[in-house]
Amino acid sequence: MESTMLILSRKSNEEIVIGNDIVIKVTEISKGSVKIGIEAPKETVILRGELRDQIEIANREAATQSDLEALGQLSDRLKR
Repeated sequence: MESTMLILSRKSNEEIVIGNDIVIKVTEISKGSVKIGIEAPKETVILRGELRDQIEIANREAATQSDLEALGQLSDRLKR
């Protein structure tokens, strides 16, 4: 999937609109951090980047473990 990045400057209480139904609003600016609010349809998944990364790692580990277990079971069956 190809993507693009648009970099914008926003002040407190200014918004960014994505598509027709996602609004990102700067709610507070302080030293070293910006607080944002996101309005989006309930079916839209919104995750912090580090949480998304942890989920991806856990999914890969689970798939690998399942694959190893399945291979072990298949190996046991073939030995019979």
